[in-house]
Amino acid sequence: MSFERAGFLVAAVMALGALALPLGGGTDLAAHPALLAAISLAAVACVGAAMLPHGAALLGLIGAALCCKVTLVLLADPGVEGHAGAGFWSLVLAAWLAAALAVTRMTTLRPRRKALRRLNDAAIPLLFGAFVIYLWEAAVRGFGVPSVLTPAPSATAARFAASLPVLGEDFVQTFVRGVLSGYAIGCGAGFLVAVVAHRFDFLARGVLPLGNFVSALPIVGIAPIMVMWFGFDWPSKTAVVAVVTFFPMLVNALAGFSAAGAMERDLMRSYAAGPAQTLIKLHLPAALPFVFNALKINSTLALIGAIVAEFFGTPTLGIGFRISTEVGRMALDMVWAEIALSAIAGMAFYGAVALAERATTFWHPSLRSSLG
Repeated sequence: MSFERAGFLVAAVMALGALALPLGGGTDLAAHPALLAAISLAAVACVGAAMLPHGAALLGLIGAALCCKVTLVLLADPGVEGHAGAGFWSLVLAAWLAAALAVTRMTTLRPRRKALRRLNDAAIPLLFGAFVIYLWEAAVRGFGVPSVLTPAPSATAARFAASLPVLGEDFVQTFVRGVLSGYAIGCGAGFLVAVVAHRFDFLARGVLPLGNFVSALPIVGIAPIMVMWFGFDWPSKTAVVAVVTFFPMLVNALAGFSAAGAMERDLMRSYAAGPAQTLIKLHLPAALPFVFNALKINSTLALIGAIVAEFFGTPTLGIGFRISTEVGRMALDMVWAEIALSAIAGMAFYGAVALAERATTFWHPSLRSSLG
């Protein structure tokens, strides 16, 4: 018997174990026929996943989803929340095991149709993230963890939905004003300096050590200085982001400009191409993958730099300001809502840069292989 089949059978046994083990708080499944039916169907789905390898991923996900649904319904019972018994945790483990095996099976699937292949590739991280959030929810509410330590994801989502106006103002202050402007200045300056340093080798030898020195400076040391220089509003955050994003762009762009081979450079010289033509037609296309690599790195560094800079002085707006003040109030649900906002903004920013990379450097071998 393979490990996968054995795992699905164990998940089925764990799901059925909830019928015999205590759920907590005196809750009796006999009074909830719908939950009994859902647990039975989950066990049947897990057994089917073990016996039918071609449908293992789908059946495993069905079994995991049913176990998740039952446990979330049980958590609505005040007797179970904070006092979960062995039966409840047996269902949680069954959901985790079935989901893990199903997602693992999905990674081995190679659908013939390109659309199905893309759908499968997108579903894997989404399902993985969804089950991680589910385990977080079940653990926090099942063990009765106080909200001052860590709130449940459902509480964070409720606070997020109720605080959309405040979150919108913080997003504009931190991301639109601080991150985007500093990102453009830092990346643009790093790229322009790399162009000049590539043309004049002595400048590259002097700029790289200086850029390395600046990049080694801690954000917590730069931010107070920038606040004193540029004030408490968004220009100081822009300055911090520009400093943070300058060196990665400089190093990657210089490496990209040097990526063109000797034969290509000799060919440009044989055509009597000038420095500007060589830069535009040879070195810049060769550097584009390196430049986009720096842009992707800086998309996350910029957001981190702006948020940290807001800890050292800002108007009564911004993600960093809100996190620091709400921690002092012990309102961790709002803190996690701000963290979720920054994570969503960072992922969207990174995704936009990655899409621009695919549209611009589609000819590169690495992208051709991934798009094939």
